[in-house]
Amino acid sequence: MPLPEPVSEALTNALNQLRGAVKGLHFGLDVPGAQEARKAQSAVLAQLDDYVIPRVHMSTAPALVAVAGSTGAGKSTLVNTLAGQQVSRTGVRRPTTSIPVLVCHPDDRDWYATGDLLAGVTRLAEPAGDTASGSVVLVPAPRLPQGVALLDTPDIDSVVEEHHDVAHRMLDAADLWVFVTTAARYADAPSWGLLRRAKERGARLVIVLSRVPKRSREVIVKHFGRMLDEYGLGEVERFVINETAVGEGRLPEAEIAELRLWLAELSIDDERRTAAVQATLNGVLNSFRARLPALARHLETQVALRADLRSDVDAAFTGALTEIDEATRNGSLLRGEVLARWQDFAGSGDLMRTLQLRRGAKGHHHGPERMRALKGALRAGLESLIASAIQRAAEDVVARWRQRAGAGDRLAATPGLGRPADDVVRRTARTITAWQEHVTELIRTEGVTKRSVAKVVSFDADSLSLIFMVGLLGYGPTDVTAGDGKGALPQRMLRGLLGAESLRSISAKARSDLRARVGLLFDEETLRYVDALDSVGIPDEAAATRLYQATYNLEVAR
Repeated sequence: MPLPEPVSEALTNALNQLRGAVKGLHFGLDVPGAQEARKAQSAVLAQLDDYVIPRVHMSTAPALVAVAGSTGAGKSTLVNTLAGQQVSRTGVRRPTTSIPVLVCHPDDRDWYATGDLLAGVTRLAEPAGDTASGSVVLVPAPRLPQGVALLDTPDIDSVVEEHHDVAHRMLDAADLWVFVTTAARYADAPSWGLLRRAKERGARLVIVLSRVPKRSREVIVKHFGRMLDEYGLGEVERFVINETAVGEGRLPEAEIAELRLWLAELSIDDERRTAAVQATLNGVLNSFRARLPALARHLETQVALRADLRSDVDAAFTGALTEIDEATRNGSLLRGEVLARWQDFAGSGDLMRTLQLRRGAKGHHHGPERMRALKGALRAGLESLIASAIQRAAEDVVARWRQRAGAGDRLAATPGLGRPADDVVRRTARTITAWQEHVTELIRTEGVTKRSVAKVVSFDADSLSLIFMVGLLGYGPTDVTAGDGKGALPQRMLRGLLGAESLRSISAKARSDLRARVGLLFDEETLRYVDALDSVGIPDEAAATRLYQATYNLEVAR
């Protein structure tokens, strides 16, 4: 019996929107709780597909009863007994049940074989090996009443990790849970873990306490009842099976008579069955109020961490760029090889020979060998400065990431991130060469000399641009006075030939261009770290908001 069309349509639209919002979550960073969040996301998606959406479409369809419990509790034996035939394997080898077994009346088989319930699970006519995950064996059993089906699930505490996930998925797709435990193990942690899950999901629950010795039955039943009362499950319906012999994988009929009667009543009483199904469905929908915001909060943690890791990269390379700015202003480049080449060039007379009397000057002056050596030394000095800055930035990023345990540590261990890229030397050389050519072009096109000097003096643009670079990088600011010691010669000459206003303009443009080119080089380096971040997946910052909105819309539709 389907829900009224307007109700079904409104709920279906809200659930589809919710499904899209949950599917859009991505937890790529390995932060505490990330693995649990991924499992919770998968569980919600599976439950929406396997149970919630199908149940909204057909709310009073045949009920699916999942039989769950810990290892050796006797689930399969109970299912075989209720089915009246051997449908699920039993024995002492553990785990016994590896593939879920769905047992139903023959008249309900087609519904379970082709229906939307458990739509993502493959139906098998018989077991296809223990490795056939994502499947269920569908078995008809005439002894089962119509309208209900039993689902024998893997052990909740199986030694095989995959079985836990399968068991939980089957439980999340069931209308009722029959929890089977024994007199010897009802107080174990796995048993109460499953009961807690049933309580959180709001599932309709029935408990079967099996293998109870007759002489201590009253004491065990009372003690178990007190534990259930304390846990808030005192009203849960319970059945007790005495310790007895098992023949051909089945219990004596007398031991399960009450449970069989309960199934029969559930089968023939439409109102009772509908109430049980709707109670579980409402419990699942109610559980989304806590489960979905928890997923959204974890995504927000992922987004915040990624922003922090990204800011670590920016901070390291911004600091390196600031170091380069400072080094190109404080005169520290005019040391070592660069200083020796400048002194050789300035003291040998080559500096003055770069200026020619206009009278009789023909063609362009070609700089001497000393000029080329000075230009090469300047280029090498800049390249070394930039390479060292990139190296420090790379080490800084890795150090910062290592301080962020978990995801940061793993990302910092990515090969190659603790050092510059292999081709950084080539790209740096290309960057500085291009900048020097740009400075020469600036001098050529914007270096308007004083008219009184221009009438008698001609200058070679390559030579003057070299002097300009020495003044710009070697002596700091270009607006120092002519009497400022070692800065006097290039600064006085540059002012005389270019004029103070032109000199300031060219200096600003040259510095800005150098910073832009180095910044572009750094951007190329930071891409390696961004790629490492992106490789684990980029969390969508708006996904959490969409999930909150979809959760609210579902409440409105309900």
